[in-house]
Amino acid sequence: MIGTYAAAVAVCVAALALGQAALGLCGVRGWSWLSPPVGLALLCAVCWGTVRLPGDGVVSAVLVLVLVIGAVACLWGRLEGGGEALREGWPVALAALIAASLPFVVEGHFGILGTSFNPDMSQHLLATDRLAEGQGSQLLHQGYPLGPHAVVAALNKGLGIGLVQGFSGLTVAVAVLAPLTALAAFRQLPWLARSCAALVVGLAYLVASYFAQGAFKETIEALFVLAFALALREAGRGWAGLSLRFMPAALIAVGAVYAYSFPGLLWLGGTAVVWLLAELAMGRRPVEWRSAGLAVLVFLVAVAPEIGRMIDFQSFETFDPNGPGLGNLFGQISPFEALGIWPSGDFRLAPGDGAVPAAGYYLGAAFAVVLLGYGVWWCWRRRETALLSALVACAVAYAAARIGGTPYTAAKAIEIAAPIVALSILLPLAASSFGHEGGEAAAAPSSPRGGWGLGMAAAAVFVIAAGVCSLLAFANAPVGPSSYSPALTGFREDVGEGPTLVLASHQLLADEQGTPFISWEMRGGRVCIAAEGELDDPPNGVRYVVTEGSPQDPPFPGLSVERVAKPYVLWEVDHPTGGESPCPLIAVRQARQGPAR
Repeated sequence: MIGTYAAAVAVCVAALALGQAALGLCGVRGWSWLSPPVGLALLCAVCWGTVRLPGDGVVSAVLVLVLVIGAVACLWGRLEGGGEALREGWPVALAALIAASLPFVVEGHFGILGTSFNPDMSQHLLATDRLAEGQGSQLLHQGYPLGPHAVVAALNKGLGIGLVQGFSGLTVAVAVLAPLTALAAFRQLPWLARSCAALVVGLAYLVASYFAQGAFKETIEALFVLAFALALREAGRGWAGLSLRFMPAALIAVGAVYAYSFPGLLWLGGTAVVWLLAELAMGRRPVEWRSAGLAVLVFLVAVAPEIGRMIDFQSFETFDPNGPGLGNLFGQISPFEALGIWPSGDFRLAPGDGAVPAAGYYLGAAFAVVLLGYGVWWCWRRRETALLSALVACAVAYAAARIGGTPYTAAKAIEIAAPIVALSILLPLAASSFGHEGGEAAAAPSSPRGGWGLGMAAAAVFVIAAGVCSLLAFANAPVGPSSYSPALTGFREDVGEGPTLVLASHQLLADEQGTPFISWEMRGGRVCIAAEGELDDPPNGVRYVVTEGSPQDPPFPGLSVERVAKPYVLWEVDHPTGGESPCPLIAVRQARQGPAR
């Protein structure tokens, strides 16, 4: 618990400090809630740029500490609106932290998020372990974006936080930073309405669902897409007079590259292109090409070291439409899930497959569609070009993934769009309910026009329904083992196809989702998994046994030590019994598809 929350606090503090300092250098004098995503983007870029230097993460940790101290020193006494921002932000941050803690509360322990939903965290842990030890990995050689992994490696080397706790803390931090970022669109509202709207946007149902399966990259990208649209919106409002008004958007795009590689630019680049065309068509103001060109130049210089790896990443197996594109899904998921009202703890289930009848899904989706339609109309009339452009980019990205990609990539496109969709629903309702009809964001909260009107009632129903669905996704998140060692997956080369018996503690198997975790670690061979003390002899045909503990304490007679890789011991059976092995073949595709829960 301490490691997870320490990592979350460290990431949040670093992101807020670095982001606000960067905005200050761009000319922003007052506090901006776009500082969290800008800071997180810089954090990913800085850590990835230094993690492979001597020390394997120590340099990253020291450099981030120095930069944060420098940022605080630069902001001290110069930042305007810091006290007001603190009053605005702490209820949102606290509520988001409580929501993100639900999986650990429900499961009764801390550990690897998403085990049994999605086993991919095992690969991220392995890649980060090797990154922190100065070694290569399959993900590294394939050009996989490792900015977030570098952040976890820096936490590991700098603060001594375990890799499992580092990833959990990073994922929790993103869940806190996303609603804080959404505050940038709702600062004109009273505190309760502002807080609820920001939480529903930042923790939309699919964002919560991807959090539940430990998919930190997708939640980071969803945050960056939301922040990019808000940065473009702000560039035409509060930052309109700044010569560097496009620089925050460029920095967010840099973070998207280091966290999500070239696919991360599809949403951001599409948003920028549509926004530029809309601005030129409407002729509201001349485009400041010098300011935009400088932002593009900074972006290109910052991502230049990653271009070769982005080229390598384009051949990654996920992008192959002819490959096993379901991943951990059961089929295509509905795009209506992006609307936020989907009363299921497992986003992969079809309407009616859970406890709620199918009619509940369709009614919720229909209600949200009507609100989204009103939101699009309102945005069009108020010339909210940045928000509309992000919506168009998200729609195009989903259509491309649905037509030319796989269900796995299409689902990610829907998740990344979810905060933008929620913002497109709630911002118009809030504006019409509280007398804010577009233009500059008010500095002080407005009062409702005429009390509880139709818009306010619709907003309240949407917030409650969408909020409950998000909480349901959080509460249903499985939490796996609290520790990790790369030794278990390292035995795959020793045992080959096995058959192999893995003996684990009863607590690991019964309480910590250990069975799917071990299956994924040992994928590629025939594997039996049993609790310690459960069997008197190895099953028929078993050639190897894996245990935790001492090599002086064999679980069965007739075993000899093959290899020791703490905390595990690999034993070889001296005289395997004949007959067909009951151990199932753990193929990669089978291991990825966890059971419904």
